[in-house]
Amino acid sequence: MSRDFAFAGKTAVVTGAASGIGRAVSRSLAMRGCNLAIADLNEAGLEETAALIGNGVRVTRHRLDVGDREAVAAFPDIVAGAHGGVDILVNNAGVALGGAFEQVSEADFEWLFGINFWGVVRMTRGFLPLLRQSSEARLVNLSSLFGLIAPPGQVAYSASKFAVRGFSEALRKELVGSRVGVTVVHPGGVATAIATSARTSRTVDPAEEARHRERFKKLLKLPPEQAGETIVDGIARRRDRVLVGSDAKFASLIERIAPVAYWKLIGRSAS
Repeated sequence: MSRDFAFAGKTAVVTGAASGIGRAVSRSLAMRGCNLAIADLNEAGLEETAALIGNGVRVTRHRLDVGDREAVAAFPDIVAGAHGGVDILVNNAGVALGGAFEQVSEADFEWLFGINFWGVVRMTRGFLPLLRQSSEARLVNLSSLFGLIAPPGQVAYSASKFAVRGFSEALRKELVGSRVGVTVVHPGGVATAIATSARTSRTVDPAEEARHRERFKKLLKLPPEQAGETIVDGIARRRDRVLVGSDAKFASLIERIAPVAYWKLIGRSAS
């Protein structure tokens, strides 16, 4: 196919749409004529996103916890009832968890994986039958810069984002020949609230936690609106992988050059 993906009149489901990248992706899709089912736990944020989109396309708002197995299982029927079908699924919702491995409890590790990984898997399983009914569909899974490189202090988050990457890349190969394409997205430092909203292990010293948050926040520079446009442009071009930001592009390059020793090359600038 040489033409770009046709968005007009299609329906997209976007999770984590109350703010940040999810809101930006929703707005970019709407500007291209795509109808939306936007989902998040933050209902007030969903209302703000819908207001920013305006009335040019059909938008439904849905309170959803992607870590809730039963809620996710029921969600495809709700969206199908409201929109008739689904052509694009953007699995964007995610959480962060700081702390070294020995500081992070098993319960917190499972909490993060329940959202960042199992949320993606269960949403994909639930919506794949609807995507298969589309004339052309796209599954878009948000990994991370930390799904390309694995820094210390991000063991749980990085593990979940590598898992999303592996799941997406294997599933893409399984769907070859179908009408469903798979895009995995690796955002770098996007200026969202992920640093301030991240959960931190109770065993981490508060002063250490504060320093870590401040270092992390300094890396979050790319405007969400620019990230959203980059992601939607990647969908339009049917990209298998979308790197968002110069930091993600650099990390991808340096990891390929030095897959074992890359942290010796970039760790100092990240500390």
